[in-house]
Amino acid sequence: MPNRHTLERLSEEYRTNVPDDLREPRSFDWYLDALYEEPLIARNAHQRVADMFDHYGTRYDEERGVVEYGLAADDPLHDGENVFYGREVHEAIHEFVNKVKSGARGLGPEKRIKLLLGPVGSGKSHFDWLVRRYFEAYTREEAGRMYTFRWVDLCSVIDDQDPGDDVVRSPMNQDPLVLIPREQREGVIDEINERLDAPYTLRNDQHPDPASEFYLNELLAHYDDDLERVLDEHVEVVRLVADENRRECIETFEPKDKKNQDETELTGDVNYAKLAVYGESDPRAFDYAGAFCNANRGLFSGEELLKLQREFLYDFLHASQESTIKPKNNPRIDIDQVIVGRTNMPEYREKTGDEKMEAFNDRTKRIDYPYVLEYDSEAEIYEKMLDNADVPNVHVEPHALEMAGLFGVLTRLEEPTDETVSLLDKAKVYNGELEDEEIDRRKLREDAAESADVGEGMDGISARFVGDEIAEAIMDATHRDRGYLSPLSVFDHFEANLSGHGSIAESDLDRYERLLETVREEYRERAIEDVRHALAYDVDELRRQGEKYMDHVMAYIDDDTVDDELTGRETEPDETFLRAVEEQLDVPSDRKDDFRQEVSNWVSRRAREGRGFDPRENDRLRRALERKLWEDKKHNINFSALVSATDLDDEERSAWVDALVDRGYSEDGAAEVLEYAGAAVARSEIEDDED
Repeated sequence: MPNRHTLERLSEEYRTNVPDDLREPRSFDWYLDALYEEPLIARNAHQRVADMFDHYGTRYDEERGVVEYGLAADDPLHDGENVFYGREVHEAIHEFVNKVKSGARGLGPEKRIKLLLGPVGSGKSHFDWLVRRYFEAYTREEAGRMYTFRWVDLCSVIDDQDPGDDVVRSPMNQDPLVLIPREQREGVIDEINERLDAPYTLRNDQHPDPASEFYLNELLAHYDDDLERVLDEHVEVVRLVADENRRECIETFEPKDKKNQDETELTGDVNYAKLAVYGESDPRAFDYAGAFCNANRGLFSGEELLKLQREFLYDFLHASQESTIKPKNNPRIDIDQVIVGRTNMPEYREKTGDEKMEAFNDRTKRIDYPYVLEYDSEAEIYEKMLDNADVPNVHVEPHALEMAGLFGVLTRLEEPTDETVSLLDKAKVYNGELEDEEIDRRKLREDAAESADVGEGMDGISARFVGDEIAEAIMDATHRDRGYLSPLSVFDHFEANLSGHGSIAESDLDRYERLLETVREEYRERAIEDVRHALAYDVDELRRQGEKYMDHVMAYIDDDTVDDELTGRETEPDETFLRAVEEQLDVPSDRKDDFRQEVSNWVSRRAREGRGFDPRENDRLRRALERKLWEDKKHNINFSALVSATDLDDEERSAWVDALVDRGYSEDGAAEVLEYAGAAVARSEIEDDED
């Protein structure tokens, strides 16, 4: 077994992931030299977090007009396991990063709590978790390195120092720069800023934490204010790596029972074991175990922040605005951290209506984190869920995840103010399917922003609920020895469990059930399209018809002629043929010029990019040609066989099943969709023939 993991191999892999200087103490003089060589090691928390997002990659999605950050769009550290989908989500992430980057430049957000506001299950907690994981990883890399210090050989100078405290790590993990007196420190920072290549300037006007200030003063007094000797003989600089488990530079804080919540959980408290050694009010007898202390130099994450008592939230005022905390009966402590809070809609509505919360609300930067509003992106969430799980051998049929996503999205959308646009039309516009110029996507979004209580996508059914029902449908399929998951089975699970789900208000049930019927009907139309495709699809004929359509369109636009296919003579563009294609998409006569110009522009863009014409790559043209192909070929199809045949060995029916399998169906799923949609196609066409 040559690829087997041995202890030696495991040890080597571990060692390569550990920074080279993790356990190597350095002198203060070394740190000064390192600062002049690479000023970025002295960044504050906002600057380091801002650079972290850029470090893992950034790209601009021109089609959707959204900046995407690699850590959320690709998740390189976890092989894509935690990728986020949807325009709205990436817009929220971009807004979060902009707040952090503004804070990095000292523009104000560094003094504010970044409050992620969204409905239950929108992914805000998972994004917050992912940021913490990437911050840990970033501080292990050369680009993200930072340092702190420890006091050594204290007992040789300070008479009452506990022997157990002969070596004391900076309790706040402060940058070693704080040990340089403020006046001299300003000169150092000015010089390293001259060497800095960054969109911000470095700043550090913090005081040493009370314990470090005590040691510094004691040692300076002992050495007659010889700062060099103090720092040379009693300070070691050490690499600092963020680690949430060890509560270093990352801290999460959760609300507890109101009666048991204590402000010392945030700010720290007296260390009673040391109180007997050092006495009351001695800074060495303080326990820097508060959440704000642990988060220093990194990230503070407050879960369901607005569930905290109003009085308890006041501790956040100084922490955010003044970058200090004031423990009870102890000196104030400077802090440097990105404070992130998360909250759900009910708590937000309750607190925003409280006049006594005005000061707290003024110190927050709200970042709306909505549900996904593009159902193709929503479907990708479910695909990711299945990819990350041990899914039974069940084939997911075409449209199953897509229609599940459509149902979720429909529950989240604001009703269009334009009565000519249905909610389903709006969902398709958001999904990039409808390009009709009469349906303005931007105006739909603007109208929704005005009509929504907080913002569009902040209410509705969560992806968590939909994902749970998909999982139940998969397990149900295995219990029934069905090797496939169809949209119909997913719909049945939705219908059965909507009323019993605790997060769905009873007042919403009727609307959700109506929306589910809308999705059922949409799926029926798509299933019928698939069956028609299976019965009549011909790639060569589709391409030929597409080329013919474009030849006649270009001649029409240029007021030119075309060569007749049979005679070779020049003739006028065939308007009858053009309209036969366009009517398959219900393009009215007065809009035909717009549609033809749209398709012509698409072909021209491809030509400029050096790409050939393929009608299958233009969704609207493809659908129109497929439907035209159906109209041309349906008279040669044996619809009676489609309605009555039950034997899958029948040659004709087997060919239809094979055609559906080519479109992604399993054999059993193809048989189901033939029964479900094929009969509807057959009945419709037989009735048309009888008429």
